[in-house]
Amino acid sequence: MDSSYSVISKNSYVELQKQTKLLPPDEESFVNNNNNGVVVAGSNQGSGISGAVFNLTTSIIGAGIMALPATMKVLGLFLGLLLIVLIAILSEISVELLVRFSSLYKSRSYGEVVQFALGKPARVLSEVCIVVNNGGFLVVYLIIMGDVMSGSLHHVGVLDQWLGNGFWDHRKVLILVVVVVFLAPLCALNKIDSLSVTSAASVALAVVFVVVCFVVAAVKVVEGSVDAPRMSPDFGSKEAVLDLLVVIPIMTNAYVCHFNVQPIYNELEGRTPEKMNRVGRVTTGVCVVVYASTAVSGYLLFGKDTESDVLTNFDQDLGIRFSSAVNYIVRVGYILHLVLVFPVIHFSLRETVDTLLFEGSPPLCESKKRSLGITVVLLALIYIGSTMIPNIWTAFKFTGATSAVSLGSTFPALIALRLGKQSNSLSGVERSVSWLMLVLAVVVSVVGTLGNIYSLRSKSD
Repeated sequence: MDSSYSVISKNSYVELQKQTKLLPPDEESFVNNNNNGVVVAGSNQGSGISGAVFNLTTSIIGAGIMALPATMKVLGLFLGLLLIVLIAILSEISVELLVRFSSLYKSRSYGEVVQFALGKPARVLSEVCIVVNNGGFLVVYLIIMGDVMSGSLHHVGVLDQWLGNGFWDHRKVLILVVVVVFLAPLCALNKIDSLSVTSAASVALAVVFVVVCFVVAAVKVVEGSVDAPRMSPDFGSKEAVLDLLVVIPIMTNAYVCHFNVQPIYNELEGRTPEKMNRVGRVTTGVCVVVYASTAVSGYLLFGKDTESDVLTNFDQDLGIRFSSAVNYIVRVGYILHLVLVFPVIHFSLRETVDTLLFEGSPPLCESKKRSLGITVVLLALIYIGSTMIPNIWTAFKFTGATSAVSLGSTFPALIALRLGKQSNSLSGVERSVSWLMLVLAVVVSVVGTLGNIYSLRSKSD
């Protein structure tokens, strides 16, 4: 069959899509010869490994890092560090399985490979999970920005410290200004590769935050001015046990990036599953170091007073020289990090919403009006959500037990088991690991959801 697409008019997109969508692995119609499953006529030009690593790292390291010191307070240092490593390993395995079967079945999105394995209803469910997960993350980002800049119930905001009380630190107005002035222009970009530079900057800011926290904690440990940390979980009260039930789902949020794996893979220069696996392994290593350093240093600094959003703890005297300057660097730097992370998460959210609502339409990058319309509506809904949800712990414990564990473990395990059986490409060890991920995902989801419900009922009583 002639591989030239120059004779196909732009208006023939829907017909082309119907012929190429969800091609089984043995059909090569309309697929280029590099066997990457992308319907293109030209050469594969996109981001290199470093750009892909920055984008994938940015997808992972966001607001979840702020809750990790509080999980250490619940789990203790030993179990907390062990879970950070184990969840990272399982997450990387699930990403590699997802990449393998997406490439094998020439899927261009998370939803497509789910449909190949489990059918159309499962695809819709997976896309709903992406909407819930990403929307929840973006709401959390705005909550953190509001907490840090305008203050919270027990903590003073940056603007209060700089300018005193006034109309400029009104929480809802401040978040609205951030959304309109800073976030909307970045969210309007149509290609995720366009965000590589901002992703690199956001990773650099996250590293600054981690290094500062680690250095301050190390200084205080050497001086002997920190309390001895707890090494194991606390079972001494009903509240502590409830926190233990919901803290693991919260930790599952930390590594969920699966919704952005396929868009990043699609734009990877010279893409192959092996090359994407290198991206995933480097990213996972970076995230483990960042998460472990942040979780330990944050918990050592604030101990039993560690907040669910540890960033709010940095309004107090740290007991070191230049404490005020360090506080400002940490808080303002991480706010800038979240501003740069926000559009990367929003990209997948917008693409998924478009797929759910406008299936069969031309790509979103070809319709600026539709792209801007979805962006405006999503930003408005996210802003409203940030004004209604009380804190990030509430948001994380529900998304962690539902959408996050589904996207990060349940669907990848089911995809591997189903498509691996069809293609006979899954080894015995990989099949066992897939079953392990599936069982753990179900247990975490059920226990976490029940713990959340019981926790809410206890508070209402």
